Amino acid sequence: MEDNKTLHQQLLEAGVHFGHLKKKWNPKMLPYIFAEKNGIHIIDLNKTIEGLEEAAAAMKSIAKSGKKIMFVATKKQSKEIVAEAAAKVNMPFVTERWLGGMLTNFQTIRKSVKKMLSIEKMLQDGTMDSVTKKERLTLTRSKDKMEKVLGGISQMGRTPAALFIVDISHEHIALAEAKRLGITTLAMVDTNSDPTKVDFAIPSNDDATKSIAIITNYLTAAIMEGLQERASVKDEEETEEVNERARGMEVTDEDNEGGRRGGRGRGAAAGGGNNAGGPGGNRGGGANRGGGGNRGGGAGGNRGGGGSRPAPAKR
Repeated sequence: MEDNKTLHQQLLEAGVHFGHLKKKWNPKMLPYIFAEKNGIHIIDLNKTIEGLEEAAAAMKSIAKSGKKIMFVATKKQSKEIVAEAAAKVNMPFVTERWLGGMLTNFQTIRKSVKKMLSIEKMLQDGTMDSVTKKERLTLTRSKDKMEKVLGGISQMGRTPAALFIVDISHEHIALAEAKRLGITTLAMVDTNSDPTKVDFAIPSNDDATKSIAIITNYLTAAIMEGLQERASVKDEEETEEVNERARGMEVTDEDNEGGRRGGRGRGAAAGGGNNAGGPGGNRGGGANRGGGGNRGGGAGGNRGGGGSRPAPAKR
């Protein structure tokens, strides 16, 4: 409750509650309007906090799943704020100009991004040293122009899972493309916009720099938490995998040791059998009691034909 009160105070100080003039309002924003003062609608900050928390939970879940959230804010007062916030959590962003078909015709946009990256690579590895100065200058200008518009999505290999938009009225093309592709939309919605057009509406002032900053930073913190949880889960899985491999190696070593012990036991048993029953054994036919043994009839036995007692003389 104290956290909500603190957040409420921060939103109040940032001017998040200031809406547009009454004559510019959208009737669908009525549930989010607290009152009217001097011809200006005042947004209910309790509704703002509810929408903000729901949007933050959704963003955290998306980030935890490893998917991308694109930040879209081409208004002058929101460009730098949104670009810094998106870069902090390594998410794609568009802050200069929304190119038509950036989502619905993503493959073509991706080709332009690859061209930009190839030119940049050529300029860095010295490939362009062999061309003329004019050609190098032309390619550099082309790269700079593309990087200004496409630099924020250069690392995005596929369409994002969600879009965070500042001012849906201003970014109506991006919103239309996202809805067409079924992409989740989250947005700051002022009193002159239709909140039903987005999946997660955050009723707030989308013109003031402080208001944009506090909302964007709150959502960025939620994304950061999701990324940290994902990293911790990955670490736990890797640790568990290493432990399983170690346990598997221990079991294999035990099996090998048991096999060696069993082999030695079987060898000993076989040797014992040889001592007991073989022809050259202690009790065999040619041993101590055999024909050539101590008690045998052989020539070398004590009691044998060639033993201690001589044979009787011939008569």
